[in-house]
Amino acid sequence: MLALMLAAFYPAPERMITGVITDVSTGGPLPGVAVNLKGTSNRVMSDNAGMYRIAVPDKGGKLVFSYVGYATREVTIGTTDRIDVSLIAEVMQLDEVAPALQGKVAGIRIRGASSVKRVGAVYTMDRQEAWNTEEYDGITENIFRSALRKPLSTFSIDVDAASYSNIRRFINNGQRPPKDAVRIEEMINYFDYDYPQPSGDHPFQIITEISRAPWNDAHKLVHIGLQGERIPTEDLPPSNLVFLLDVSGSMNAPNKLPLLKASFRLLTEQLREQDRVAIVVYAGAAGVVLNATPGNERRTILDALERLEAGGSTAGGAGIRLAYQIAKENFKEGGNNRIILATDGDFNIGESSNAAMERLIEEKRNEGVYLSVLGFGMGNYKDSKMETLADRGNGNYAYIDNIQEAKKVLVNEFGGTLFTIAKDVKLQVEFNPAKVKAYRLIGYENRLLRDEDFNDDRKDAGELGSGHTVTALYEIIPAGSDSKFLPVDDLKYQKTAVKREATRSDELMTIKFRYKNPAGGASKLIVHPLTDANLALDGTSDNFRWSAAVAAFGMLLRDSEFVEDFTYDDVVHLAEGAQGADDRRYRAGFIDMVRSFSLVARR
Repeated sequence: MLALMLAAFYPAPERMITGVITDVSTGGPLPGVAVNLKGTSNRVMSDNAGMYRIAVPDKGGKLVFSYVGYATREVTIGTTDRIDVSLIAEVMQLDEVAPALQGKVAGIRIRGASSVKRVGAVYTMDRQEAWNTEEYDGITENIFRSALRKPLSTFSIDVDAASYSNIRRFINNGQRPPKDAVRIEEMINYFDYDYPQPSGDHPFQIITEISRAPWNDAHKLVHIGLQGERIPTEDLPPSNLVFLLDVSGSMNAPNKLPLLKASFRLLTEQLREQDRVAIVVYAGAAGVVLNATPGNERRTILDALERLEAGGSTAGGAGIRLAYQIAKENFKEGGNNRIILATDGDFNIGESSNAAMERLIEEKRNEGVYLSVLGFGMGNYKDSKMETLADRGNGNYAYIDNIQEAKKVLVNEFGGTLFTIAKDVKLQVEFNPAKVKAYRLIGYENRLLRDEDFNDDRKDAGELGSGHTVTALYEIIPAGSDSKFLPVDDLKYQKTAVKREATRSDELMTIKFRYKNPAGGASKLIVHPLTDANLALDGTSDNFRWSAAVAAFGMLLRDSEFVEDFTYDDVVHLAEGAQGADDRRYRAGFIDMVRSFSLVARR
């Protein structure tokens, strides 16, 4: 009896366990992992660095580590006070599923300009065929153009990176991505590049480099980079944010609504007192679940997120209209007024046509409210619709396939995702036909502009966020070279003369940039000529060789005729030599993905 009384007054001794939780494939930290002392209510969460700290009994017990999209893991507590844990994503590894491929093919709908087409995709998660209704805009790869007959190439910048994380999802699930899901410019721009910060009067720095094309010794590759000015978070303007969240029945899956909620928890942690957040949801109808709330009232915001459940149909049009109404009611002059739509893109009730939504979003964009889109899930994913909405809304488009991607987009790239420093950014390149016989822009197929659009300030183009980088590549056939990819024969009845000055010049091309300040006004022009210093490929920067490796992988995924006999092993070799510092291991993850994919897709 005395012993029982003493135990009641003197609880069992405790000690503190600490550690780091990481992703087993990337080695990167996992924030927001639940760490629970099994059989008790003692529960903590890992921080943004993956660190956790939990009090446990001095002897015995087990820790349970659980995370959306990852296999739960139990660890017996021993004598050490530090327990580091690596979690495994709940997808089959490619080397495990390779023997099970066996030609299982299901349809994926690809939405082209005038029709919907179906292409094959391999499914290996089970041995049954399943129907897939994912939709992607059709892409026709850019071809070589004659520098003499079409000397101008004009396009809008693109800082979206949804395509990269989406194709990674396919590959991690043992599938080959549909060709039209592969947008090479988004793959290239997924990665950070070591560009210098702007030092002049403009909010971005221009970087150019030229060398041999790794996949064709007779061709050259031109690398064009933009580095946006990085603004400290504390100096960013106040935000008026509306979280527009899809809670329809189609979101009732582990990689949809639960991952969505975990992602927005990460974003909430980045908000400041001067920011305001409202939450609008839609299913069969749309409604407000949180009125505009100061960003530092995190508990209130997080509680509203936690209460969300999936069910019902998808009134996407009504949800967007209500979100714009709330954004207008809380509009901040000179601030960042933005709706963040999170969905699988399956709008099926109400104003669901792309054209009607585009008109609404363009109207609100001109009133100063922008729209960014975060995509979730698989099976019924509507990439084409979400890309269109983000483009029309002057916003970003990202695909969240796991919590690490959510951290990248909403924590590591917080400023670039939400805060615009330059809008309507256009590029126009004029090639010197005395030095260049033909050229082609790699990627950016759905960002091409008419040449006259470059000087037309009414024409909408891409936006550049705080700290964002943009990279574009041109493959060129030098003058005097012969190539099977030359566009057309010489003309019989007419001839275009080349200026004598062009023949004497060392310039291969002149690159022109136009952009507007976020508040609008007339565009500003920057002119940047480029000469060829005949730099060897192994003497180029990591930036140059890395972007070339990613572009080559994209071309291989698209079965491009231009990649010649370049292989997946060649991609890995080129990328390994250009990995650089890679503190967050994004580049290491790419190399691992290419190496794994090559096991089932030898070329």
